[in-house]
Amino acid sequence: MNLADYIEHTNLSPTLTIRDIDKLVEEAVQYKFFGICVPPFWVKRAQREIGKNKITLVTVAGFPLGYNMTETKLDEIKRAIDNGADEVDVVWNVTSFKTGIPWTKIELAKCSKLCHDHQKLVKIIIETAYLSGDEIIQACKLCADSGVDIVKTSTGFAPAGAKVEHIRLMRSVLSPEVGIKASGGIKTKEQAIEMINAGADRLGTSSGVAIVNTP
Repeated sequence: MNLADYIEHTNLSPTLTIRDIDKLVEEAVQYKFFGICVPPFWVKRAQREIGKNKITLVTVAGFPLGYNMTETKLDEIKRAIDNGADEVDVVWNVTSFKTGIPWTKIELAKCSKLCHDHQKLVKIIIETAYLSGDEIIQACKLCADSGVDIVKTSTGFAPAGAKVEHIRLMRSVLSPEVGIKASGGIKTKEQAIEMINAGADRLGTSSGVAIVNTP
């Protein structure tokens, strides 16, 4: 198992600087990480620094709470794509989902269509920390039915991040065509391997270097 192939080297800190973005790219090149995940403001810079290196550029939309208007998220997605993003991690509307209104699925479908119209992938962050097991199952089904490419556990800003039991639950519901990104609190090699063995296809972590350097 080559852990670097799973890692999206991430820095979404509100205090990061241009040096942090450049370092993220440098480390991704050095350790051959699958990709990097950066704030929308820094997508254009990251894309320029990546150059011809085979590194997937990921950013976020509706981050971190997800209760933006759908039109706002769509605008964020389009701007991210125009600036060079390959994939967009969109925080879904937890408040809409908890209320039980149909708009939740409509928004997911709109985000999926926009990304796919531009040949990009969309991940939906369902924020498992706020969901029961039954709600995680329902969320995964909504995502799959709406054409989502990958379902992601967490923003990293909620009370808890990825949990192995949640990854297993998500994998039991989702078809092999829908990926899972475990994110939030993954700091060790042991955790990374556990997440992958449970069914994760991607790992979002700011500890990628430490993980791959652990014997």
